[in-house]
Amino acid sequence: MEQVMSSIGWRDYLELTKPKVVALMLLTSVIGMFMAVPGMVPLDILIFGNLGIGLCAGAAAAVNHVVDSQIDIVMARTRNRPLAQGRLSTWHASLFALAIGLLGMVLLLTFVNALTAWLTLASLVGYAFIYTLFLKRATPQNIVVGGLAGAAPPLLGWVAVTGEVHGHALLLVLIIFAWTPPHFWALAIARREEYALVDIPMLPVTHGVSFTKLHILLYTLIMFAITLLPFATLLSGPLYLVGAIILGAGFLYWALVLMFTDDETAPMQTFYYSIVYLMFLFIVMLLDHYLFPIQHGGLI
Repeated sequence: MEQVMSSIGWRDYLELTKPKVVALMLLTSVIGMFMAVPGMVPLDILIFGNLGIGLCAGAAAAVNHVVDSQIDIVMARTRNRPLAQGRLSTWHASLFALAIGLLGMVLLLTFVNALTAWLTLASLVGYAFIYTLFLKRATPQNIVVGGLAGAAPPLLGWVAVTGEVHGHALLLVLIIFAWTPPHFWALAIARREEYALVDIPMLPVTHGVSFTKLHILLYTLIMFAITLLPFATLLSGPLYLVGAIILGAGFLYWALVLMFTDDETAPMQTFYYSIVYLMFLFIVMLLDHYLFPIQHGGLI
C-alpha cells in the first residue's frame, strides 16, 4: 500500500511540471545549443544547461498549477490535475516549485553561466507570474504577449554555449513566438465553453470563433514567412528551406480547413499538428546544420 501511495505521489509531482510541454521546450533548447556551434556542444553544458532550464521550466509549470487550481476543477481538460483533485496541497506544490526552481538556478549559475541563469529566471517569472497571474485573466491577447516566455528555450540553449545573445538565437525565439498564437488559439476554440465558464478571456470567448479563425490564419502566414528567415540569413541551408516550406504548407492547410469549413475536429487537429510541426521544424534545422555546414554564414 505504501509503495502504491509513493508511486502516485511521484507521478503527481511529475505532472506538476507538465513534462510533455517541458520536453518540447528542451528539444528547442538542445537544438539552440547545437545551432550555436559548428561541432559538438560541451557535454557539461549540454547536461547541466538543459537540466537547469528544464527544472526552472518545471517550476514555472508547477506555479501555474497552483495559481489555476480553482479553475482547473471546473475545466474538463484539467480537472484531474493533482491540486484540483486534492492529491497534493497548495503548500506542497509551492514548496516543490521553489525547490526545483532554486536547484535549476544553482545548476545554471554553477555549471553554465550567469547570463543563461538570469534569462531563464526572467522566462520563469514571465510565464509563472506575469502571464499566469495577470495576462491570462486580463486580456484576450494574453497568449500573444505571454508567449514570449515560452519562446525563450532556444535562446537559453544558445547563450548557455556561447555566453552571449546573438541575432540568430533571437530569430529562433521569433519562430516560436509567432507559432504560439495559432497553436494555442486552436485549442482555445475547442475549449472555448470551458474558458468562458471560468471567465478566462481567451480570444474565441471575447471575440468569437470566426474572428479567432481569421487570426489563426493570419498568424500562420506570418509564422510561415518568419520560418524562411533562417535560410535568408544564412543560419540554415537548403534542407531546412525545403522542410520549412513543406511543414509550413501543412500548417497552412489546417488553418484553411479551420477557416473555411465547419469540421468540428479541425481545431484539435490543428492543435496536434502544430506540436508535430514545431518539433520537426527544429529537427530539420538541426540536420541541416550538420549536413550543409558551408551554408551557415557567420557560424562556421
